[in-house]
Amino acid sequence: MIDFLRRVLRLGSAAGSGRRRRGRGISPTAESGLEVGWATDVGAVRGHNEDAAFVMTSIRAGDDATPMFGFFGIADGMGGHRAGEVASSVAVSAVAHHVVSRFYLPALISHQRDGAEPTLSDVLVEAVKAANRAVSTEAPGGGTTLTCALVLGERAYIAHVGDSRAYIVGNKGFEQVTHDHSLVDRLIELGELDREEAVNHPQRNVLYRAVGQSAALEVDTHVRTVPPGCQLLLCSDGLWSELNDGEMLNLISNAPSLQAACDDLVAAANRAGGHDNSTVVLVGWSSQ
Repeated sequence: MIDFLRRVLRLGSAAGSGRRRRGRGISPTAESGLEVGWATDVGAVRGHNEDAAFVMTSIRAGDDATPMFGFFGIADGMGGHRAGEVASSVAVSAVAHHVVSRFYLPALISHQRDGAEPTLSDVLVEAVKAANRAVSTEAPGGGTTLTCALVLGERAYIAHVGDSRAYIVGNKGFEQVTHDHSLVDRLIELGELDREEAVNHPQRNVLYRAVGQSAALEVDTHVRTVPPGCQLLLCSDGLWSELNDGEMLNLISNAPSLQAACDDLVAAANRAGGHDNSTVVLVGWSSQ
């Protein structure tokens, strides 16, 4: 039947001040076709972890079987007096609650979308805006990035605010799907800064768009068809700021599983300096 609750209880969400938290991983099966790994780490410098992650998968088998479903989100909080870790935890919980209540649970009853319902990208935008309201209420003065993906079959629907990232890893190399909402990236767009200068820019971590910082929030969305054998990578800036694309691709390609790849990625980020918390979620589509 439906293992929705079992999957939620098995994976759930991760946040807090612990040194290292990691998933047990989900191996691909004939029913789901998904493999998932995740890990979050405080790093080598920070005293607590302001990142949060949410990982959920679901399989429905039987005469009315539906495509494999997954929802994945990461958030990197900011703000003093625990506001950052509260903001990130609230954000991933609120966005997941909206997606489950507005899309997943109704889909269990009715599998036909009649065209009058919002698109999945619209569902994600409303979910992120719900998270924005929740953070403003529950973590005043705090803010967070938020990058999430709703997976349905071979399609990945992505919503994004801030400088946590989504990548597609696979046949065409390493594709960054999201665009950072950071001051330095904006300066690069305007031609006032180049990539080499941006690496050591004193304002490289300053965001011009974040969840919980404005009542009027603009949310970026992307839709990708992910071929079998490829992966979707979500990560906070504590990972991509320490490792370049080639290093991340090499670690993922050589790991025996996606969970091992996640563990290897955060370990490598710590060896490279570990200046920030790092969080990673990897989702793979079985090639079978």
